[in-house]
Amino acid sequence: MASARDLADLGTLLKQERKAARRERRVAERAQVAPPPRASGQPGPERFADYFRPWQEFSAPSEDDLAIFRAAVKDVQPLRIAPRADAGRVLPSPHARHRQADELAALAASQLAMNPSPMSWDIGADIEDDQSFLRGGVSPDLLRKLRRGEWTINAEIDLHHHNQDEAHEALMEFMRMARLAGWRCVRIIHGKGLSSHQKLPVLRNKVRRWLQHKDEVLAYCEPRPNGGGSGAVLVLLRGGK
Repeated sequence: MASARDLADLGTLLKQERKAARRERRVAERAQVAPPPRASGQPGPERFADYFRPWQEFSAPSEDDLAIFRAAVKDVQPLRIAPRADAGRVLPSPHARHRQADELAALAASQLAMNPSPMSWDIGADIEDDQSFLRGGVSPDLLRKLRRGEWTINAEIDLHHHNQDEAHEALMEFMRMARLAGWRCVRIIHGKGLSSHQKLPVLRNKVRRWLQHKDEVLAYCEPRPNGGGSGAVLVLLRGGK
């Protein structure tokens, strides 16, 4: 089968031939003489489709064709087919172990109240009193925007593997840097306390009390689950250095 480039070249040649033929006819009409014959003695095709063989209706192969085919494939050997599985056997239904594990994990998280209710993000209702904080005299719109993630997080600090004294010192230094840099929104990762004694989140409550004592803290809330959930806190700071 001819390629697209060959067909394009053929179309160009046909166009040139038609232009030459029309030019010869115009010259012959002016001279009132017949156009000279082509070199081959036969007129060339005038249409692009004339260069293709005419369509022929399919007909069944004759006995001679079949004999030629059988002679050509007489030495062919069948391929060795590996044993196949019994398709008639009914397979057991798959056991959704991962789905059951996810459901059990979600049930355990709901029993421990690890994730806040989705309604709290829109209407501002809190499950716990220390889940969010809004300083007096500050517009509630700031806290709602903080919950919805409308504030850009400028920096964050991770307090994992810190004891209480180390966490307090690191947090105070981080807040001093935030004030000097003019950051408005930061994230503090304190963890969920899963590795602490009796699985209690010690730093979670202490970090929130420390933040309430800082005048530059206007509000804070827990981020969405994909942003840390109950293992972090988003803090909105007062503007200006």
